[in-house]
Amino acid sequence: GSKHVSGDRAWMRAQGLDDAILRHAARGGRVLGVCGGLQMLGGRLVDPHGIDGDERGLDLLPVETRFERDKLLRETRCRFDAVTGAWRALAGVTFDGYEIHHGRTTLVGDANVAIALRNDAGDPIGWQRGGVLGIYAHGLFEAPEVMRALFGAATRPLNDVFDGLADFVDRHFEPGALADLARGTA
Repeated sequence: GSKHVSGDRAWMRAQGLDDAILRHAARGGRVLGVCGGLQMLGGRLVDPHGIDGDERGLDLLPVETRFERDKLLRETRCRFDAVTGAWRALAGVTFDGYEIHHGRTTLVGDANVAIALRNDAGDPIGWQRGGVLGIYAHGLFEAPEVMRALFGAATRPLNDVFDGLADFVDRHFEPGALADLARGTA
């Protein structure tokens, strides 16, 4: 994911991360992009309103994104379509998620790509080609249904994990230890 897609995409290129992702995908490895990550998996990123900037994606999915003035924000019930291959365990899985993005992504051509995810209005919000899956839905890894499908077991909700981490820090760290670590004075 990303909060500044065009800038983060340029940074990835400068670090050589884009080449690593492309090689991984070419070997058949799984690649998942959520929201801004979905946008980066596509082709053109078009920004007529100066929201995020024009850029070129990784071209792993035949989609393009146009940034709009208004940000879309909504809760939604998501449903995976008949995803295949590395993602087939998600086929038919539904979960509660949300969308929050300026970009509007559309399919450009049909080059062996499938609609992978739909929101509760039936709109496509995810696409798959081979091991590459891009979706707009946040909350994927917080949904017990998804965790069971991918890993065979439900996991603790993310809030519980963070609460447990905070409790651990309270029990085992002296007051101010984290601040000292952040400042490099520990």
